[in-house]
Amino acid sequence: MRRDVRFRATGSLSYTIFLSLFVILSACCFGSYPVRAEVIRLGEINPLTGSFALHGLEIHQGITYAVEEVNARGGVQGRRVELLSRDDQSRPDVALNQTQDLLYREKVVGLLGGYVDSLVSPISSLAARCSVPYVAAASLQKSLTAKPNPFFFRVSCISGVIQPLCRFLGEELKPKRVAILYMATPGSTEFAQGVKESLGKYGIQTVVCEKFRPGAPDFSVFLLKVKQQKAEVVISGGFFQDNLLLVRQLGEQQTSIQAFIAPWGVAYEKFIREMGRSGEGLMGMCAWNPGITQPGTEKVSQDFVRGFSQRFGQMPNTTTMHGYTAARALLAAVEQAVLKPEGLNGAAISRALRNLDLLLPMERLRFDNQGDPLDYNQVIVQVQKGQLQVVYPTGRATAGSIRYK
Repeated sequence: MRRDVRFRATGSLSYTIFLSLFVILSACCFGSYPVRAEVIRLGEINPLTGSFALHGLEIHQGITYAVEEVNARGGVQGRRVELLSRDDQSRPDVALNQTQDLLYREKVVGLLGGYVDSLVSPISSLAARCSVPYVAAASLQKSLTAKPNPFFFRVSCISGVIQPLCRFLGEELKPKRVAILYMATPGSTEFAQGVKESLGKYGIQTVVCEKFRPGAPDFSVFLLKVKQQKAEVVISGGFFQDNLLLVRQLGEQQTSIQAFIAPWGVAYEKFIREMGRSGEGLMGMCAWNPGITQPGTEKVSQDFVRGFSQRFGQMPNTTTMHGYTAARALLAAVEQAVLKPEGLNGAAISRALRNLDLLLPMERLRFDNQGDPLDYNQVIVQVQKGQLQVVYPTGRATAGSIRYK
């Protein structure tokens, strides 16, 4: 009889221990027991090497800073955000492979990054098939938002570049003849076509419209045509290195023009420094720069510049801010989605993105039904005495425009 009692006591103890372990393990698996908060994993794909590495690295820094900023405040609802960065090497095939790795192996809940639409396009297609939201930092191609894709969003759009540029030329400078040079990428091609069409409505003739391949070593033939056709304004759809070479050759050939405008590449401290005195009067475009920010965001913009400079040892620029803005959008959506009953998934994050309304230094960020930003508008800036001055629109101008050379 006593042995039986001891057996029952021992069995009861073993059962109690087993039950306790089961409860603890179940709680760890199903979230009903207080355990360490799960990390939120975001993926980033950018050209960190290759022909687009300069701006890809800038976008990467903006994204990194936004993630570090939210983690310094305690994360998202107490959960740390982990950023998994991948290099697409400025190649679409590599961008696709890196996206597959982040989606299938790393199981990220959202994607960021992207510079030029030849790299953004394969990422957006695969992300949509996996129902994972993707917020592109630098995307302009219209076709990417022409078809329904509830998981694709971007913080820039081509109309926010073309419209202010053409209004400035049509209403302020009023040239009769312009020349357009553009890169053989989808976004730059659409830019050239859109500018040519819009300027025609103002009675401005495009007398030269020429395409070039990335890494072109010489623009002398294009500039000869500019001179022969007596173009008054040169509009460049090239990037940083392209515009450095183009402007230097422009000076060597002593082509007389009223204005040189390049939406991408001029509005950078490094560009102004490298051009020196030859940069005086050049025009560029930007959505943000240190000292150029949305009204009402001056304080947060200054805080960003200060914090970013301390973190990276250099000043941020407009491309950096595109990366930062995209990351802020995704992080805000994740914070809303994590509180929903269905938990953190692609559909919940995408719905939160579609309902966002944020006032950030670069723009008031709201998305339309296609995932395009509703309020993205760049300003025209000009290099004057080594500094960037806003010359258009009038309401934000810090100086009047001067003639190039």
